[in-house]
Amino acid sequence: MRFLLIHTAGAEGSVALADEAVVATEVLPGRSSSEQLVPAVRRLMDTSGWTLGDLTAIAVVHGPGSFTGVRVGLSAAKGLSEASGVPLIVVSRLALVAAAAGDGEVVHAVLDAGRGEFYYGQYAGQRCVREALLSGDEVGAAVVGGMVVVCEAKVVEALIDLNPLLVTEPSAGDVLPFAVERARAGEFDDTALVDAKYLRRTDAEIFAKPKMKSPAR
Repeated sequence: MRFLLIHTAGAEGSVALADEAVVATEVLPGRSSSEQLVPAVRRLMDTSGWTLGDLTAIAVVHGPGSFTGVRVGLSAAKGLSEASGVPLIVVSRLALVAAAAGDGEVVHAVLDAGRGEFYYGQYAGQRCVREALLSGDEVGAAVVGGMVVVCEAKVVEALIDLNPLLVTEPSAGDVLPFAVERARAGEFDDTALVDAKYLRRTDAEIFAKPKMKSPAR
């Protein structure tokens, strides 16, 4: 099996080619993903002597994370998939963070979402229990047992009372185990239906007003 792996949802983007292991990779510094992603893919393919037709699947991290990065990575992956007929696999960034903790039974992966909110994912082994956009207090209430895993120093500081484990920010190469498992099971995503994973709050949550307490009598 051969895969093109794309991850542009984090602070720094990357792309990789892999079969049983990663055979080539390139980092996209800073916020350069929009300009550098497709040329980087072309360079890796040319250097490795691979063509799109050689691929088993194209796997991409579809969020949550940088809105621009998520859109750029997913759009490129969908475009390449549709143009070549190569199947598409999408992977959650939270799943990558959770996987970095090892094989713990319950893992709570947390990412910074800005404005005092967090992207939160609860995983049991490799199975996603739920993912949501939560406040700090909501994260604290959600963490019952298991390990809290983060990849950003600012999240460690914000959630220090939860004793989070700081791991390295996942890269495109870390998508490989997910891509292999999904490809072996024949579980691919429909390019016409798959969308970015932004984990926004619903309008009902945004505009909900706290209930007024009844005056004491």
